[in-house]
Amino acid sequence: MSVYPSAQFLFSAAAAAQFPADSGAEIAIAGRSNAGKSSAINSITGRHALARTSKMPGRTRLLNFFELSPGKRLVDLPGYGFAEGRPADRDDWARLIDALAARACLRGLLMVVDSRRGLLAGDETLLGWAQGLELAVHVLLSKSDQLKRAEARTLLAQSEAMLAGRASAQLFSARTGVGLDEVRGTVDAWLSAPGS
Repeated sequence: MSVYPSAQFLFSAAAAAQFPADSGAEIAIAGRSNAGKSSAINSITGRHALARTSKMPGRTRLLNFFELSPGKRLVDLPGYGFAEGRPADRDDWARLIDALAARACLRGLLMVVDSRRGLLAGDETLLGWAQGLELAVHVLLSKSDQLKRAEARTLLAQSEAMLAGRASAQLFSARTGVGLDEVRGTVDAWLSAPGS
């Protein structure tokens, strides 16, 4: 059963003029290409095919808006790192993300990090971007079911030390449901915060 029974894909935006009205509350979700963003969206919403998953890195090229309930949205950002694209395309994506950052309804950033790789340079760049906006960040160490328990605990401790209070972090697996209640709690808190 879906946790958000009215959740739906709204549209993909290629320009800021196509964004929905700057009202309600939005959470951006970002991460390296193939880190598991689409799987995380599907898992959080309890909808198996709400966001399209792909094994091909860099599939998300636009900003994809999903409405969880009226006035409450997730925004799937293009993956970074492995994503292929012409410099002009990357410049367009940067403009889109800067336009998203200027929205008053943006409440937080879910950063999806492949637990088998840990925090990398691109993740640090994204953290710096969020810090400049004073935006709350929660890191999902995805695919954690592919690590042994001791490895997962060590990764979480190391990640929290690297984040040094700039973001919260948790272990997560869309496949097994590890950490699902925790991330849903974060999403609900951000989307229901005063001013949302």
